[in-house]
Amino acid sequence: MSHRLISRSPDLERLRSEGYAVEIRHGHLLVHDVPYVDASKQVRRGALVSTLNLVADATTTPDTHVVYFIGDHPCTKEGVPIAQIAHGSAKTRLAEGLEIDHSFSNRPSDGYPDYHAKITRYIEIISHPARALDESVTARTYPLVRNEEDDSPFEYIDTATSRAGIGAVTRKLEGLRIAIVGLGGTGSYVLDLMAKTPVREIHLYDSDAFLQHNAFRSPGAASVADLERRLSKVAYFREQYGVLHRGIVAHQVRVDETNVGELRDFSFVFICVDSGASRRMLVERLETMGVPFADVGMGVFRAGDGDRLGGVLRVTASTPQVARHAARPGRFPFGGDDGLNEYTTNIQVSDLNALNAALAVVRWKRWAGFYLDLEREHHATYTLDGNLLTNEDAA
Repeated sequence: MSHRLISRSPDLERLRSEGYAVEIRHGHLLVHDVPYVDASKQVRRGALVSTLNLVADATTTPDTHVVYFIGDHPCTKEGVPIAQIAHGSAKTRLAEGLEIDHSFSNRPSDGYPDYHAKITRYIEIISHPARALDESVTARTYPLVRNEEDDSPFEYIDTATSRAGIGAVTRKLEGLRIAIVGLGGTGSYVLDLMAKTPVREIHLYDSDAFLQHNAFRSPGAASVADLERRLSKVAYFREQYGVLHRGIVAHQVRVDETNVGELRDFSFVFICVDSGASRRMLVERLETMGVPFADVGMGVFRAGDGDRLGGVLRVTASTPQVARHAARPGRFPFGGDDGLNEYTTNIQVSDLNALNAALAVVRWKRWAGFYLDLEREHHATYTLDGNLLTNEDAA
């Protein structure tokens, strides 16, 4: 309830996104870790408490300018109680487990328009003497905000989205079921980016073990202990990203003709495989099933005298608007007979894996309506030499 109330109340959401330690308890708003000076001229921390005026599970204009305080009476830097806000001092029980020590009054001529204005004004008054003694103290402590809701995809609240003010846009990604086929360099970076989105489920398909060379082209930093456990890729990455995203499902299998039907019910699939034969099967079957997908490819080669690298990155998407790519020559490297040898080499570089993954995820986000997509291209290549990005197959 408290997270839902905060997320539906722009003033409370703003307090939390700005780093204040916000809590809802027994119908009251609490803001913890507010610095103040006590009578002995020591900097301490207390909590502001305010009643909440609600309409349909969201805040409206505060019904009173009075707030409560848990802690000693805030003083000036000389240790004298701040008289301008004094209202009453008596330990009072507001609800079970909620006792306050003081009440304060500071009323603007027009009142407070919302709880953000009310709380930050009291923090400004109370904390000013503390900052005069120690300029590093602040009420904006950015505490960890755990997720209270069982149906959320995250273990803790996505405060980055609220801080950026893009909650309505981000909600377009909720409820989607995503599959990533292949957890090599590019696939693992796709997971890294997808784990920060509110999709409902992320299914990982790969039959290989996570080995030492994988650590050098995957996000994060694997420890020696991690490598010694010789986990499968899907188990390793589920463990790494499960601490953030709840809906990660590991499938330690190679997707082939016997199990490709499992992909039928996904909202979107990322194909991140090296094998041309596997790619052909996945492309053909996904297009037959009508499942939107993005296929990634990276061909890096030794250039000149072999002392530099050149290469091309590719993202090809198939959606209801532009599908049947399997019949288009040059769109997918299915094997050595298609002339696209630059896609069949196996030089892997982590920054290019990350870029290839980012291009694919951005393509997916445009498909989902998160980003503006006027051209709606479905085939894009990035060439290292010249930093050249080309777009084709517009819908």
